[in-house]
Amino acid sequence: MTNAPQVPAMQALPDGEAELALVLRLPWEDVARLGQEAGRLASQMQRPVTLDEAVSHRLRSTRPTASHAKPAGEQPAAVTSGSAVTSLPRISGTA
Repeated sequence: MTNAPQVPAMQALPDGEAELALVLRLPWEDVARLGQEAGRLASQMQRPVTLDEAVSHRLRSTRPTASHAKPAGEQPAAVTSGSAVTSLPRISGTA
């Protein structure tokens, strides 16, 4: 057992959005790409930007926003190439 504080997996925010807590294992190359993305965003916004904020911005800017949540049990429609989330390009040639 760790002494790390427990963070709820999901919580509602006052602005109507939801916040999810995730643990991701990423290659260092992807972490470097996220750092570059944070640098570009910080330059645009003229303030420091965290990697969390850069990821959130990237996810929001690469897919259309959902108009509503699907009821439980409803199957999602087939994903078209235009609606898929774009992954970060890898620096190395491995997948």
